[in-house]
Amino acid sequence: QVQVVESGGGSALPGGSLRLSCIATGADFSVYILGWFRQRPGNERELVASISSDGVTNYGDTVKGRFTISRDGAKNWVNLEMNSLKPEDTAVYYCYGDYGFSRRWGRGTQVTVSS
Repeated sequence: QVQVVESGGGSALPGGSLRLSCIATGADFSVYILGWFRQRPGNERELVASISSDGVTNYGDTVKGRFTISRDGAKNWVNLEMNSLKPEDTAVYYCYGDYGFSRRWGRGTQVTVSS
């Protein structure tokens, strides 16, 4: 069924920017929610941002005003623009897609913000 494929990630300096992209493949319908979680070392996964097929967005408090999520509902891709990066943004970022009663996860991509 639906598979989630991520791209992007890497390293950035504090205050810099990175772009993550993800696409949910294998679906002939609009995946209800596409978004990103992240997992910092020693912590549980936390929501970064999500966007519904209707364009409703949800952001974690720590990224509001810095990150922007967008999607193409017809193509089931999602983009995360990360600006004004902070060292605390260092984490493995996981794309996900919700459809029906299922959630599919990407493999994760490392984002490192350090000087």
